[in-house]
Amino acid sequence: MSQSATLNQSSSPVTRLSIMMFLQFFIWGAWYVAMWGFMDKNGMTANSGSGAFVDAAYTVAPIAAILAPLTLGLIADRFLNTEKVLSILFLVGAVLLYVAPGLAKGGAPESVMDQFSHPMILCLLAYMICFMPTLGLTASLSFSHLANGEKQFPVVRVMGTIGWIVGNWAMWFCRSIGLDAEQFADNSPHIFTAAAIASALLGIYCLSLPKTAPPSKGKKISIGEIVGIDAWGLLKNRSFLVFALASFLICIPLAGYYSKGAGYVGEMGVSLFGSTTGAMSTGQMSEIFFMLIMPFCFARLGVKWMLTIGMSAWVVRYGLWGFAFGQEGPLLTLPIFIGILLHGICYDFFFVTGMIYTDKKAPAAIRSQAQSLVVMLTQGLGLGIGAQLFGRWTAACTVDGKVDFTKFWYAPAVFAFGVMVLFFLLFWDKLKPDTSAEEVAKAATPDEESAM
Repeated sequence: MSQSATLNQSSSPVTRLSIMMFLQFFIWGAWYVAMWGFMDKNGMTANSGSGAFVDAAYTVAPIAAILAPLTLGLIADRFLNTEKVLSILFLVGAVLLYVAPGLAKGGAPESVMDQFSHPMILCLLAYMICFMPTLGLTASLSFSHLANGEKQFPVVRVMGTIGWIVGNWAMWFCRSIGLDAEQFADNSPHIFTAAAIASALLGIYCLSLPKTAPPSKGKKISIGEIVGIDAWGLLKNRSFLVFALASFLICIPLAGYYSKGAGYVGEMGVSLFGSTTGAMSTGQMSEIFFMLIMPFCFARLGVKWMLTIGMSAWVVRYGLWGFAFGQEGPLLTLPIFIGILLHGICYDFFFVTGMIYTDKKAPAAIRSQAQSLVVMLTQGLGLGIGAQLFGRWTAACTVDGKVDFTKFWYAPAVFAFGVMVLFFLLFWDKLKPDTSAEEVAKAATPDEESAM
């Protein structure tokens, strides 16, 4: 009997893998959304013609999403056990997260090169290159050691969403137990410290996970496999091409939610128990609910309507946020909270449905490449281009140091509406809405989590 099998029989893999997933997304949730507040406090949101340093900070994750499959993923495939690769990545990441806030320096960049040569941005880029591969590696490790992945993995995966929520609330918890309120504010450097501590703990914990040998050890590396060249052939199919283009385009306005959403919510004074990131975390709470009802919706609506509804949620969210600006009382807080809660539909109905559709359209031999292609188009190119465009759009909407958020949010609403209409008119596919709950759960892997 193998050592991994012995480990699986001696303890519950679901519990052990759930702890891994919880800590992984706690790390991301503790700093990613709240980073805007920290950078704003340190004068890094000042815009010039080339954008702001905060725009570059929210661009490094998409860059890493493109680079990750070409770099560290190969190590786990061919050289080192997955749990050892994860341990190294999280331990190195802990050091980078701890160092990052100390490199903060304000000002407005004079050029795009100036943005990406900033010491903190370079540190965050190095960190995300370490972190992004862990999303796929934790999923593959989980499926390798679960007796019934389709039924057990959702239990493991949902702990990631809970970890993200708890990470969002880390600073609030510190304040609630009597620690200095100003020192442990959502915009303090301790958001990175909390993430660094969790990353170090997870790095050590990964060494206790079941041993997972490299699946392709000794296999010759194919350039075509690395860049997913076979998957590009799927674009010859008109429906898949429309889906791929829509996925890419819809993620351009999504970048505005990630990079500017928390700042807007905070500036409007909307919070939950005094925490802006706490308010933003309700989006992940809604994600849990919509994931539970999604299989029933999918069986009745099918791919086209699920994707259309997911895109329409973006339109409504940005429209509500544009309307809320300048309002008072419930007309301010209610539209903003509804916009946050729509995250569950935005993510589950569009991204998870997209993974299911891709899995059904791609031949078995290239399914992993096809999924990587979609991730590159969405989290890589879409969010990356969007982060840069929103930096310039922020400057265009700013007059006398004040951002006109009505104009700012209505633009992505119109853009998303246009993408939705074109998708609805051009997308035709004969796939039947027969996807089971297990298929939906299996598709909901961490690869699509943004901030999710």
